[in-house]
Amino acid sequence: MTTYEGQSTLGELGATADAVRRAMESVIEGKPEVVRVSLTVLLAGGHLLLEDVPGVGKTMLAKALARSVDCSVRRIQFTPDLLPSDITGVSVYDQERREFEFKPGAVFSQIVIGDEINRASPKTQSALLEAMEERQVTADGETYALPKPFMVVATQNPVEMEGTYPLPEAQRDRFMARVSMGYPSFEAELRMLEGHGESSPLDALRPVVQDHRLVKLMEAVRGIHVSDPVRHYALNLLDATRNHPEVRLGASPRAGLQLLRAAKASAALQGREYVLPDDVQALAVPVLAHRLLPTAQAQLNRHTTEDLVGEILTHTPMPDVYAQRRGF
Repeated sequence: MTTYEGQSTLGELGATADAVRRAMESVIEGKPEVVRVSLTVLLAGGHLLLEDVPGVGKTMLAKALARSVDCSVRRIQFTPDLLPSDITGVSVYDQERREFEFKPGAVFSQIVIGDEINRASPKTQSALLEAMEERQVTADGETYALPKPFMVVATQNPVEMEGTYPLPEAQRDRFMARVSMGYPSFEAELRMLEGHGESSPLDALRPVVQDHRLVKLMEAVRGIHVSDPVRHYALNLLDATRNHPEVRLGASPRAGLQLLRAAKASAALQGREYVLPDDVQALAVPVLAHRLLPTAQAQLNRHTTEDLVGEILTHTPMPDVYAQRRGF
């Protein structure tokens, strides 16, 4: 892509992202950072995990993101009795044709909202693994491609433990980023009480971008330049997680790939054709923290994985931005 074409595409991407952001913020009050990360994950082609206490707007955020883009949307309420075939689909014998016909499950949608994903059994949770990583579903020896774009937005409650099954590391690693909503500010909650009492703001939300345009913008994001110093910086962060004394399981190579993809989307949202170390640093916590397993000592010290990633960022030197620009 030439410079002119790149600037034109980035200009369109920025305008589209602003429109989506405004649409989402008309529903989600006072959470610009959460909205920004959600948009970044969408443009990077990743999946998003929303983890927080009940009632703070996790499902509302997922629905606002889904309704802001003109894509097919399916919501799956995860429960202990949910079966893997309910998600992926099942082959049904057709009496007239005398052959099996595949009936697609709920995962055959462009945006899949998985509500309370940790309430389903590990067997059912694992039904999403192939879909999230390879964008396909294999059933009865046949492989079926999922639509483009494809994104899973899952929610879970980290406090309530009864009747839940913690996500295994393999599944958590497939989510590009994890964000927490947190409680709204006093002013934001007051506006919410004033404006949301009569009707849901989701009712007025309309799509602002078509699915085929979104796919083209996502392709443009993949073309953002990443220099060697920035790659080395990301690798140094990964290596630090694997050697930290309070981390018993560090970030995987997949985490590094997704960190750079998210950084590309962040750069594109800011109108740049290249990634800066600041992009990597800004996304390190949402992309890396949920993939780490702390040691027992870290838990006794009440050090969260977010704290550990923050400490790693503090002690890992950033590359010279001017050296990075010379490498562009």
